Amino acid sequence: MASAYLRVELFCSICLNTYTDPVMLRCGHNFCRVCIDRVLDTQDQSGLYSCPECREEFQERPTLMKCLALRKIMETFLLTQPIQTETRIFCTYCVDSPVPAVKSCLHCEASLCDKHLRVHSKSPEHVLSEPRNTLENRKCSVHKKVLEYYCTEDAACICVSCSLAGEHRGHQVEMLDEASQKKKQKLKNTLERLTTKREKTEEKVQRLEKRKRKAAEKAAGEAERVTDLFIDMRRRLDDLEKKVLSEISRQKKEESLSLSVLIPQFEIKKDQLSKKMRHIEELCNMTDPLTVLQEQDTGDLYDPEKGGGDEDTGGHDKQPHDVDYLDVAEISDTFRTLCDVISGIKSGIYVKGPADMFLDVDIAENKTLILDDLKTETKTQWDQSPPETGERFPDYQVISSRIFSSGRHYWDVEGSRSKYWMVGMCYPSIDRREGQSVIGCDNKSWSLCRWSNNLYSVIHDNKEIRLHDYISSDRFRIYLDYEAGQLSFYELCDPIRHLHTFTTTFTEPLHAALCVYNSAINIFGVSSWKKPS
Repeated sequence: MASAYLRVELFCSICLNTYTDPVMLRCGHNFCRVCIDRVLDTQDQSGLYSCPECREEFQERPTLMKCLALRKIMETFLLTQPIQTETRIFCTYCVDSPVPAVKSCLHCEASLCDKHLRVHSKSPEHVLSEPRNTLENRKCSVHKKVLEYYCTEDAACICVSCSLAGEHRGHQVEMLDEASQKKKQKLKNTLERLTTKREKTEEKVQRLEKRKRKAAEKAAGEAERVTDLFIDMRRRLDDLEKKVLSEISRQKKEESLSLSVLIPQFEIKKDQLSKKMRHIEELCNMTDPLTVLQEQDTGDLYDPEKGGGDEDTGGHDKQPHDVDYLDVAEISDTFRTLCDVISGIKSGIYVKGPADMFLDVDIAENKTLILDDLKTETKTQWDQSPPETGERFPDYQVISSRIFSSGRHYWDVEGSRSKYWMVGMCYPSIDRREGQSVIGCDNKSWSLCRWSNNLYSVIHDNKEIRLHDYISSDRFRIYLDYEAGQLSFYELCDPIRHLHTFTTTFTEPLHAALCVYNSAINIFGVSSWKKPS
């Protein structure tokens, strides 16, 4: 009883809750720091301050003093005696001062403190429960009696009249406490399973976040290297441009100097050679050395022994020396090659990476397990219990979530050498009925099949072609050229070996498809590129 009254003394008179960071005014009254600060803030406008408890006035805003003793009491008393004070349910019979209730009587429809609980009737009809504001929901709405039983067939709380003469007569019933304990146990089991799933989900999120960080770091590093590479390429091209232009200028000066020395010696032949000289002057004024070098008709002008010039000049004409011209044609060819390389790089930028190929979990067969990476399929002995859909395969089969409706693509797989599996491609409209959906067994799918005795075959429209060559590798490549209507299978050995090619006209988009019976198979991803125009 004393503890109940003590608890009442630990309530702030402003918020009517237990003290939070208690402080004291000079008058000795205690309040929550936040509560009294809010009151004093409202009193700032009038300039007159007073205690909310005793109304003592202060000329200036009072200084708040920490109440260490009260804080210590709360720490040592309230924390060691947890009660339902927050519910603010008080004893029905304590009318002079509110005393927190510790129990509620369902029969009396009253709440009781420690004192009144000791003198309360102990008869069976007086059912006690935790303190409650309303007790109507604890009684049967039909018979107005206390709910004591739980009907397991109807999953309803009932009274004794319901179980004996009501609509629940003859049903299996349990005491509320017993039924509650069973439900709590089920909830605990569910909580454990959910906790395990949440932990696994958190691990997946952490792995994905790690992959995301690695991808960002890799992209940043690649971007930095590419930036440095192009900066260096631009610098080298700028240097090369300056060097080539300088060499062309030097050649021009050298050519002009040689011709300027030669021209005066032929002035006496001006009348006969004026046409040729004009031609030479045109050559001198040209800036394209390639055109100058390709001119073949002026070779006799530089040789005094040709063209009848010896008899006029006495055979002592000086010849201009040959100029080593820069091979612009070779530079042009090299530049075109560089452009081709750049075009190839641009095309390679848009190639899809392996991470772009994932398996569709929502349509996998019930005993087909898709691992967390969404790229590995295996068969289990346990039903995965996924939600039923009309699109789900019945025959240990799964297809990719990505579809292929144009372009050229290839993807690699690795399967067990001692087991039975199938890989290939199929239309989305492939038959999903049991026994009819296996890839290769209709005209809507193509497959490479490995049999348990290490034999391989390719199948389409239920027509099998045995591959008689010995296959030693565990890895295979499936190549698709959609526009050309070709689907090819390769063995990934050294060197890579072609196994078979199907040729047709594709009429629908295609999915990659995997089928396992007693093994596992792993998909490594798809690479894609457009057909050259």
